[in-house]
Amino acid sequence: MNPRLSRRRFIKAIIASSAAAASNAGIQSAFAQDRPAGTVERLVSLNINGRTRRVDVLPQETLAYTLRYKLGMTGTKIGCNRGECGACTVLIDDIANYSCSTLTHSVRSRQVLTVEGLQQADGTLHPVQQAFVDELGPQCGFCTPGQVMSAVALLRDNPRPTREEARLAMSGNLCRCGAYDHYLNGVMRAAERS
Repeated sequence: MNPRLSRRRFIKAIIASSAAAASNAGIQSAFAQDRPAGTVERLVSLNINGRTRRVDVLPQETLAYTLRYKLGMTGTKIGCNRGECGACTVLIDDIANYSCSTLTHSVRSRQVLTVEGLQQADGTLHPVQQAFVDELGPQCGFCTPGQVMSAVALLRDNPRPTREEARLAMSGNLCRCGAYDHYLNGVMRAAERS
């Protein structure tokens, strides 16, 4: 073995060359004009509740994650995280969607409405929110934001639903407390008021 090349020197050389290669790659990517094919832009603009928000988004990131953990909109709940419970329901271009099953990159040119965007500037609740309060709809409250957003989507599409139409429209939202009739009563009350 060469006495000038010790194991320690060999490892130091490997670490130094790896660090140099990594920093060179970073410099090259910083000056690159075009992104490689198949990649997505990370810093995106989203229209959330009528306001443009810039946020750094990973390619596989869900809208629910972005809303809660990057934009601080915790009204959107993550329950099952598989598109089954409806707690994460938001409106995308006025259509109810599970935000846990929607990639954030897919909504860049669309309008997203969360439960935080329903209340008026003066604090007045949306008619659906007020009707749910009046009917004592929420019990534990975990599913309530998703229930509200599904009801808002229904009433925008069908302002005068029958009880059965409302039941069908709300069927994508699970309630651990079993307060389904309270929520349905709230939907019907909100429909009468509009």
